[in-house]
Amino acid sequence: MFDAINVNELYLRWSQAREKGSTLNLIDVRSLEEYQSGHVPGAQLIPLHTLMARVSDIPENGDVYLICRSGARSAQAADYLARQCGRMNLFNIQGGTMAWLQQGYPVD
Repeated sequence: MFDAINVNELYLRWSQAREKGSTLNLIDVRSLEEYQSGHVPGAQLIPLHTLMARVSDIPENGDVYLICRSGARSAQAADYLARQCGRMNLFNIQGGTMAWLQQGYPVD
């Protein structure tokens, strides 16, 4: 259905994309308030409660990375996108933004 990666793997992929002048399809499914308190640079906000209505905002091609606070809501989002929408190449970020911050990676 979907794969899970940790924040260290995400950081590697995120850094490689930036070096090439591109970005990852990174979707943050937290609330607006959580997102505003700090998020992975380049992450697009699509709160979990709006996901069904905003599926068309999520790229159909290429890898899509889903992140939340700890990995639970993003796993729900990945499961929904895989099962209900037939999406592939989905990656849930284990540990979420909390783990990203604990590693000292950049935030906006």
